[in-house]
This record gives sequence, C-alpha cells and structure tokens, in this order.
Amino acid sequence: MPRSTLMRVLIAIALLVLSNAASAQSADPFEHGWTLDAETSELQFLSVKKNSVAENSGFATLTGVINPDGAAEIRVLMDSVDTNIDLRNVRMRFLFFETFNYPEAVITAQLPPEKLVDLHQARHKIIDLPYTLSLHGVTKDGVAQVAITLVDNDRVAVANTTPIAIALPDFNLEEGRGKLQEAAGVDILPFGFVSFGFVFDRAQAGTPPQLVAASTTPGAAALETKGNLDREACEGRMEILSRTGNIYFNSGSARLSDASIPLLTNLHNIVDRCPELTIEIGGHTDSDGSDSANRVLSERRAQAVNTYLVNQGIAPERLVTVGYGESRPVTSNDTAEGKRRNRRIEFVPVN
Repeated sequence: MPRSTLMRVLIAIALLVLSNAASAQSADPFEHGWTLDAETSELQFLSVKKNSVAENSGFATLTGVINPDGAAEIRVLMDSVDTNIDLRNVRMRFLFFETFNYPEAVITAQLPPEKLVDLHQARHKIIDLPYTLSLHGVTKDGVAQVAITLVDNDRVAVANTTPIAIALPDFNLEEGRGKLQEAAGVDILPFGFVSFGFVFDRAQAGTPPQLVAASTTPGAAALETKGNLDREACEGRMEILSRTGNIYFNSGSARLSDASIPLLTNLHNIVDRCPELTIEIGGHTDSDGSDSANRVLSERRAQAVNTYLVNQGIAPERLVTVGYGESRPVTSNDTAEGKRRNRRIEFVPVN
C-alpha cells in the first residue's frame, strides 16, 4: 500500500475513534441507566458505646440501580450486617434491627438531570440530594450532600461528603437499643452515623438495570457459617433468641399469634442447624393470676412453640418443654413494661 494511502487510512481510523469517543461521552448522565457494583460499594454505620467508644460496622449485601430517568434505589439486606464478630452480628439482627420482620432497608432518591447534565465534562460534582430512607418499618425524608464522580463514561461513584446522623427513636429502634444494652452490658448512645460509597456501572443499551431479588431463606445473607453450627454458636444464638420478646400470644391464651411466625421461622432454621443439641423450651409469665394457673399457661405456651418446631421437621426427642410460670421474672412485675418482659419464651441447650 502506498505511504500516502496508508496515512489516509490511519487518519480515517483515528477520526472514527475520536468521533465514537466523543459521542460516547453523552450529555445525558443517565443514558441506559446504571447498576450498582456491590463488590466495590460500601454502606457503613458508626455507633457509640460507653459514651466514647466508637464502633464501625457495615452491610455486606447491597443491590441498587439508577434508572434512565435518574431515579435511584438502593436495597440493603439487613441480615448481612457486619460487625466483624459473629454473635454481635446475631444480636444486631435479632435484637436491634429485627431482621425477621424488617429484612430490607430501602434508600431512594431522584438525581437531578439539570445539575448533572455537564458531568461528562466536569467529571466531579457535589450536590445536595434529597433522599427517602425506609428502615425498620418507618419511612423518613432527608437531604445528604453527595459527591458524584464520573470515573469513566461507564462507571460513576456516589459518596456522601459528611456522615449522615440517624436518631434511633425516629425509626422505632429504641427498644432494640435497650435489648442490645442489656445483652452486651454496655450503654449505647441513641444515634448513629451513616456513610456510603456507591459505585455504579452503566447498563447496556436495551438492557435496563434491574434490582437483584433478595432470598427469602432465613439468614441467607448473614455473614456466618453455612450449614451446621458449632456448640458455642448454637448456645449464643439460643441466648439471643430468648431475649427477642417476639413470640406472641393473646392474653390468657396459648395460641401462637401470626405475628410470631417470622421469628419462629428463624428459630427453626437455627435449631435445625444445631442437630447435636437438645433444646429446653421454657415458658414464663408475669405475676397476674394464681401461681398454679400461670405454671399451666406457661407450659401450654412452651408446648405451642414445641409443636410448631416439630411440625416444621424438628425431631420431638430434641425438644423439652417446661413451664416456669411466674417463678423466674427477669424484672419487677410492678409495671406494665415489666410484666410484658416477664411474659416470654426462652431457649436453653440441655445437653
């Protein structure tokens, strides 16, 4: 090929590449939409105990999208809470976040196209972004200052510039804080600070981004040993489950309320994964009524839990039922709250 012809071909190729690159840097920041890269994204929260000891924790399983219209949604599997300590994770799941009832937290926001239309040129922008957080059955609005960085045309990072304060009473988490304090034996301040760094990849044309469906299996996202658990893990989980207070009966009745099923489903999962243990199911009541009547009622309630587990496949010989009535209160019966806490089901390994 003559040198002049070769040069014309190379110039044409270069112009084509530059033209494609320029057209790829779309002025539409949401073209085709975006999908969260969960492996490189993070969501963390900082809590404070003993008035001055800060602990940083996070969540391991996130899924998220930004739609072509700029509507963003992040879903957090609460079972995936990561404190770096197994039983602390279990306390957070069952006592604080009550993940058996509230398995996900959802963050939504509408990214403003008018503020990001030049992102392909500026590459980095800081904006105030209104958002909505749904957590523990409560939905509240807020505003966060976020930095949005276009790493390249197909990858964008979104991070808060300052921690976001979360008041626990705003999300009905005060009771959970009390349970945590009692279980861990420490004071915990009634607020936390959230920080995030989300990374998104641009979706392909014709393939809109989609959220990944969460598993319905109890503890599927939990950072714990899969399959059978060792004795220490089993005993720790039984002690924590005994503190939940989420097994319900009508007054004077031994019939399980439907509201008990989420926790019982998780209980079954754990008992099933501790096959070497025999579990005592202990029923307890408050002091209202006669001692003999309370013993009978507490045993009937413990038996109702026993029956549920057996119906779910747990071998009957692995379960022992005891009714303690009012004989082992955990607190005074002088108040309605004290009586509520004393009405409980406890789980204790006996072999």
